[in-house]
Amino acid sequence: MVFNPSNCIFVFRNFDFKILYAMNTLIKSATIIDPSSPFHQQKKDILIVDGIITKIEDLIPSQKDFTIVTRENLHVSCGWFDTSVSFGEPGYEERETIKNGLEVAAKSGFTAVAVNANTNPVIDNKAAVAFLTNKAQGFATKLYPIAALTKDSEGKEMAELFDMQQSGAIAFGDYKKPVVNENLMKISLLYAQNFNGLVLSFPKNQSIAGDGIANEGINSTKLGLKGIPALAEELQIASNLLILEYTGGKLHIPTISTAKSVTLIKDAKKKGLQVSCSVAAHHLVLTDDELHEFDSNYKTNPPLRTKADCKALQKGITMGVIDIITSDHNPIDIEYKKVEFSEAKNGTIGLESFFGAINSVLSISDFIENITLKPRAIFGLETTSITTGNKADISFFNPEEKYIFTKKNIFSTSKNSAFINKKMTGKVYGIFSNNQLILNS
Repeated sequence: MVFNPSNCIFVFRNFDFKILYAMNTLIKSATIIDPSSPFHQQKKDILIVDGIITKIEDLIPSQKDFTIVTRENLHVSCGWFDTSVSFGEPGYEERETIKNGLEVAAKSGFTAVAVNANTNPVIDNKAAVAFLTNKAQGFATKLYPIAALTKDSEGKEMAELFDMQQSGAIAFGDYKKPVVNENLMKISLLYAQNFNGLVLSFPKNQSIAGDGIANEGINSTKLGLKGIPALAEELQIASNLLILEYTGGKLHIPTISTAKSVTLIKDAKKKGLQVSCSVAAHHLVLTDDELHEFDSNYKTNPPLRTKADCKALQKGITMGVIDIITSDHNPIDIEYKKVEFSEAKNGTIGLESFFGAINSVLSISDFIENITLKPRAIFGLETTSITTGNKADISFFNPEEKYIFTKKNIFSTSKNSAFINKKMTGKVYGIFSNNQLILNS
């Protein structure tokens, strides 16, 4: 008997999903959501052979050696890319390992993630970058490192940016830490232009924010929580934009949270500055009204803001001012969350809840554009399209299924989700990427 791998499917089970390695995969009756594809908004069968899309037709007959993908109200798009994900490894494996994190990302619909440098040690040299990329080999979801902008993310001395880019880093930023030294920001933007590097600057003026732990406003006053004014974010953004106007270069401002931040970035883009920005899912959906029970899962950085800010951020997406939506997935283990609100660490996980949360407040077209084409272009990655002859890099989902998000939907090692018991609209079925088909059971 001759062993023929093209006729074999290998199935591995782990937290209620399966990975299938198959030479031929046939996706049946899928509505394609891809503005770059000639099949946009059409229901088609899609045949993938050896990881390449070979046919897209109304009906493709099934054969015995095909792996068939059929799901209720199946929709497909280019693979989703999350530009702000934190895993613990190295140093904080109790929060999340690279292996489990990438499996969670795949289950949540992501074919690529950009991983932040907030590890121990910090990802601030080429060896550390190489560790991440080597550790992530072979998974369906691709890992792209965001290296630290400064050594040890201390904001004192610029890290070896060029060397880290050569090792695989796609951008440079100190996660959740602003660049306090304006001259260092100026030098970083100037230097990165030599190799078309992307610099990230977290929008928070620490002097203004002080030791605040919640949005400064009515709720923080009622609850006796020290406030962080919107000014802390907006002042940092204004400063960075003035420096960018002086230096040139490419600047990305991650996870903005206020209405005026949208206006500031809108005005900068009108001037022709190469500035982009992202917003976290929880800032699009949740407000500081959630704080009344002092649940530390709602303690985030930036803090949850007001309903007016939520609306302005949503409008910023539809207007094209905000370029990227991210989960800002930040696992925190229970010993740092099951404490008093004032003592708890900032952060919420967001991969598993991402689609269901965002899909309830944005159109599917806005969602897809800001999680596929735009982020890949900004971070310098190859864009994909669901077209014959292209490599298959696809996310599967149902945009209409409704459910309540509970702890059983969480597969991250840490369980610090701000969306527990929230109503969701939209279910992820899985992905096809790196010649691997991953389906949720």
